Amino acid sequence: MTDLLRRSLEDPGFAPLPPRARELLESLGAPPRLGAHLRLVHDVAVTLTGWVRADFDVPAVLFGAATHDIGKILHPAELSGPGSLHEVAGYSLLLSQGIEEASARFARTHGSWDAADVTFEDLLVSLADKVWKGKRVPELEQRVTARLGGPAWETFLALDDELERIAAGADARLAFQAAYPTTG
Repeated sequence: MTDLLRRSLEDPGFAPLPPRARELLESLGAPPRLGAHLRLVHDVAVTLTGWVRADFDVPAVLFGAATHDIGKILHPAELSGPGSLHEVAGYSLLLSQGIEEASARFARTHGSWDAADVTFEDLLVSLADKVWKGKRVPELEQRVTARLGGPAWETFLALDDELERIAAGADARLAFQAAYPTTG
């Protein structure tokens, strides 16, 4: 493991990754920028899961957020450019490392939040992967609102307030990620 990857994974400003996720990134030699990105999305997922008042699998969401882009180890060009090859590659990579399908699926589903069969956990990982950088996706937020239940307008306003609060830290998160190279 490089010193830069270690630094991205140990910065005290963000929630620590689940131990198994960190072990995978270290053993697979993840690029430092990927470590930083996964750390940031996981940190936002920690905030979201602490805010949501519903019955769902919190550890699954946190592991999913911490590994959703792990396929970019195999497709490093997607660290700095568009692409979705990392999604299925990440899913397969996690399975090959002994990760159960229920946890590996987030690598495959985080980009397809609009599919009919996504779970609430999938939606939360997708939402964390958008809002960490201040991106708001109304259709995704509407799906999350519907799954949260309660009076739709009140639920939407509460979610909107929370996402605005999270998005306000986007510049600092983007600067943290940009401080790490896509190689090495």
